[in-house]
Amino acid sequence: MTSEASRGAREIAVVAFAQSDVLRSTAEQSEVEMLMPVLHDALDQTGLKTADIGFTCSGSSDYLAGRAFSFTLALDGVGAWPPISESHVEMDGAWALYEAWTKLLTGDADTALVYSYGKSSPGSLRDVLTRQLDPYYVAPLWPDSVALAALQAQALIDAGDTDEPALAGIGARSRTVDNPRAQLKGPVPQGDYVVRPLRTGDCPPIGDGAAAVILAAGERARDLCARPAWIRGIDHRIEPHSLGVRDLTDSPSARLAAEKAGAFERPVDTAELHAPFSAQEVVLRKALRLDDDVRINPSGGALAANPMMAAGLIRIGEAAARIHRGESDRALAHATSGPCLQQNLVAVLEGDPR
Repeated sequence: MTSEASRGAREIAVVAFAQSDVLRSTAEQSEVEMLMPVLHDALDQTGLKTADIGFTCSGSSDYLAGRAFSFTLALDGVGAWPPISESHVEMDGAWALYEAWTKLLTGDADTALVYSYGKSSPGSLRDVLTRQLDPYYVAPLWPDSVALAALQAQALIDAGDTDEPALAGIGARSRTVDNPRAQLKGPVPQGDYVVRPLRTGDCPPIGDGAAAVILAAGERARDLCARPAWIRGIDHRIEPHSLGVRDLTDSPSARLAAEKAGAFERPVDTAELHAPFSAQEVVLRKALRLDDDVRINPSGGALAANPMMAAGLIRIGEAAARIHRGESDRALAHATSGPCLQQNLVAVLEGDPR
């Protein structure tokens, strides 16, 4: 639903956000064991019990788990008895939040629990992500996610939009923030080339993690949170599937999603961008019209921690948490999926006037 369509509709807010530490490997934990402390943290912030939640929606990927319907196991951490109203998206948790948001807009529920998780450590993530590509013409060539991101970075350099030192600066800034949950913290060497022109410091770390968000409607949100983060607009769009027909230096889908979410109506003070590669921040800043007055990724973003299927939901949660703490009044949150920013979701969050 766009910003225009949501005017006069039911108000929905993020009232709690919790996440796990993002670790290189959680081999000693199952998905349920990784997820349960996060769910309890989110519920404890509001005082709600599982039975108080009107709708539950999750985001994850069976490809990461290596087995079909793996998300059903995670429901053990939620508690599916007595029966609950539940749904799942094979996608980053940001899209699960979108589904929960629409559910609350209908009035079928007043509260929703959204969670997502991903364990990237068991296999070769670069190989797994080739399954997102066109199965007839592109996937058989096995171009992995880093190689495709390198094509995008080189296109930006050739267009004069950035250079390698500027990309290194984005990576360095992302990893020197104060985020105790991040996988990479402090000065990190730029490292060797992974795929030219991208070096290790331009690429996201591979890690395991989980996140959860609680949504609430209307006055229920104010009862549960001192300063709710109201979702003023949310929208998601997709680029053409074929990389050959796209301009990799731009993201029309992100721009359109931002426009429909109302991001351009008034300036934002904070932007949490899901940019797994340094060059993708360059693309997003231009597409989303973010100037130097906007604080970009105060959490460190995906270059500091990038748990697959949870990193996009974390961007929304981090933006909301800053509003909860009074550190932001109007924030933009972005999530992406697929190669070279193929799918993009944008949400605009606001706090009540202080």
